[in-house]
Amino acid sequence: MKKLSDLAKTIRSKNAGVDKITFDIIFTDRGIYEQVLRSKALTPTTVAKLYGIEESRIAEFVEYDPACAIKFTIFRRRPSGSAGDSDIFGAQQYAPLLEVKVDI
Repeated sequence: MKKLSDLAKTIRSKNAGVDKITFDIIFTDRGIYEQVLRSKALTPTTVAKLYGIEESRIAEFVEYDPACAIKFTIFRRRPSGSAGDSDIFGAQQYAPLLEVKVDI
């Protein structure tokens, strides 16, 4: 088992409009990218469990082979910048991904 943060070059999150946050996990090695895909460590179901949300809050989930990247977008609980929003840019939401265990 390895941590996703040890396998990916980039793990980040950011706003995708005021109502969504998008996440990018980018790999530099195609072989590792393909092993992560086969491991099923990141699927809409595992992402929903990781973030404690319903799968219906995942707007998109894409395995983008040309860039060796996994991208997903979730609907925010509240609009960016509204009262009670603790991360106006959505840039701090990637942290749970760092510790995801990948069976490779």
